[in-house]
Amino acid sequence: MPPGADGQDSTVTRLDPVVVEVTRERGRSLLDVPFAVTAQVPDSMRPGQRHLAIDETLALIPGLSVSNRNNPSQDPRISIRGFGSRSAFGVRGIRVLRDGIPLTLPDGQTPIDYLDLESVGRVEVLRGSASSLYGNAAGGVIDIRSTDPSPGTLRGELRASTGSFGTRRLFGKASGGTRAARYQASIARTTAEGFRDYSEQRQTNAFARASLERGDAAFALTLLGMNLPVAQNPGSLTKLQLLDQPQMADPLAVRKQARKAVRQSQAGFTFSETSKRGELEGSFHGGIRSLDNPLSFGIVDVARISWGAGYRATIFHSLLGAGQRFTAGSEIQKQNDRRVNFANCNDAPASPPTASCPTTLPERGTTTLNQRELVTSSGSYIRNEAPIGSRVLLSGGVRADEVRFDVRDRLVTGTNPDDSGVRTLYAVNPAFGIVARLSRSHSLYANVSRAFETPTATELGNQPDGSAGLNRLLEPQRSTSYEAGLKGVSRRGIQYNLALYRTRVSDELIPFEIPASGGRRYFRNAGSTKRVGAEAAGSAVIGGVETGIAYTITNFRFREYVVGAESYAGKRIPGVAPRVLQASAHWKFRNIDFVAEGLASGRVEVNDANSESAPGFALLNARLSRNLIVSGARFRFTAGVQNAFDRVHASSVSVNAAGGKYYEPGTRRALFVSIGLDAARPVRGSAAPGI
Repeated sequence: MPPGADGQDSTVTRLDPVVVEVTRERGRSLLDVPFAVTAQVPDSMRPGQRHLAIDETLALIPGLSVSNRNNPSQDPRISIRGFGSRSAFGVRGIRVLRDGIPLTLPDGQTPIDYLDLESVGRVEVLRGSASSLYGNAAGGVIDIRSTDPSPGTLRGELRASTGSFGTRRLFGKASGGTRAARYQASIARTTAEGFRDYSEQRQTNAFARASLERGDAAFALTLLGMNLPVAQNPGSLTKLQLLDQPQMADPLAVRKQARKAVRQSQAGFTFSETSKRGELEGSFHGGIRSLDNPLSFGIVDVARISWGAGYRATIFHSLLGAGQRFTAGSEIQKQNDRRVNFANCNDAPASPPTASCPTTLPERGTTTLNQRELVTSSGSYIRNEAPIGSRVLLSGGVRADEVRFDVRDRLVTGTNPDDSGVRTLYAVNPAFGIVARLSRSHSLYANVSRAFETPTATELGNQPDGSAGLNRLLEPQRSTSYEAGLKGVSRRGIQYNLALYRTRVSDELIPFEIPASGGRRYFRNAGSTKRVGAEAAGSAVIGGVETGIAYTITNFRFREYVVGAESYAGKRIPGVAPRVLQASAHWKFRNIDFVAEGLASGRVEVNDANSESAPGFALLNARLSRNLIVSGARFRFTAGVQNAFDRVHASSVSVNAAGGKYYEPGTRRALFVSIGLDAARPVRGSAAPGI
């Protein structure tokens, strides 16, 4: 196992030295954290990944679900304990960070299409309500950490892969540096025809990172970039279409030529300093994004500028003879979108021309919306940790947040009034936790926390009556969670993590569609919901085979929810599987790696009435890799299969979709092969050993 492969799901390293950053306390042991946290090194435990989608990276994390839509125009849906399951595109309800820099925007949405997966070295996931640490849309936190280049070496990597459905991928990376200064840069080019009709994709991702350590101070600059000129949108299907022709595309999406083209770049700078008295961290980031997004109901054109900054200071102090840690921090983020919507004139009759689709404009018809959307979020928090004796640690904190939505209407005429407006949403969220060390390698914890989640700018702007401006009836959802858990590692190296939780949510945000809306998503508040769940994860080495397992049981139901004359109280919240089991096995023999992965999911309700559901399914993936060393360079050959038994299944669902189009098919059996070259040489004059 490579250096640094000391994640929670690793079976080689004891839990005690495993430290995490996602808790916003540097160097905290997992056993001292009063939350459910998973930390793992995906490519170490499950080598040979394709790095095509984030569901591979985030496998084997209980309570976390990744629904791969197999739709290049829409990101996978990620949910943690149900938070994020409503997402129509992108990620909602959870915070996503890269090397401590937020990818989540101030309104709570997270586009992850530009997230480079090749350079991921470590993943830390905080499961459960975490708003006292991170603010808006923090029903869970995913902090992705980059690989750290080996000091004293200059390394180059090349890899080419090909597979079913016209998938091709080229990847190149260079890294190196000294003990104090390190760098890495990579670029990947992916093209695919797609398992489904009308799902072609062409994408280029780039990543670069440079870091410098000077004494107790550390600095890092991270760059992310992406160009996605073609990403077709095959849409969702009815159940009959799913079972009979899962490869087909929604005919309306094809006629309207639904797709997207995106360019995105982001830069982030972080610094930190540690001393005997405390710690100081700071960050600044900024990015731009352009989106051209023809959809069935219209064409969306967005130009975005976003930026943010934050700091965190921790002071080590003593009170009543006990050493304590006091932390304070503040953050601010800004999002500035120019949004213009047009009528989609694809498939419109050429004659006679209409007011929305004049013949002189073949695709973009008349402008239906033109506005500037400004979103600003700011928050400050304090937190303190205090030991009681040598085995018990108490912690408590509170965070205050303000999220301001400012819409400036630029489409004002005699018949179209000015729909400009401002909404400001506030929240104060506390959290308290306790950890008891049962022994050096086992701990018991409990916590209670509150969280809130605002609608995103898009969700506030999509009003069922078709008007522009802000939906003033849509409220943020607020939740209170109670959690208890046990984690540790046995003398035989079996690592485990158990958690039980109960969450009550008021004004839960629920998506729905109107039959004549052409697939446009709207949102409303449910009165209240209740979520109860249990999570278990473990890993061990059995007979030389590294194994991992994650099991999730949920019971999420509406408590108070009335739509018109219909009450859905007692119904299951759609979009979440009540049971999910994941397992993996990694067998290594000399230069050969064999990995098998299994996923079993229960049926998923697809609408509030629970009148339809996506059938449960079980999948098996497998791959075999062989390493060959030639003149100091390593060649790696990998062959694998996804969905080995070719199961027809819905890997994702579109909740409350109109026309029964709830189902997004999962990929049928797919084969792939890759060949990679990894070579390194010592840097002259460096004290670090070469390879």
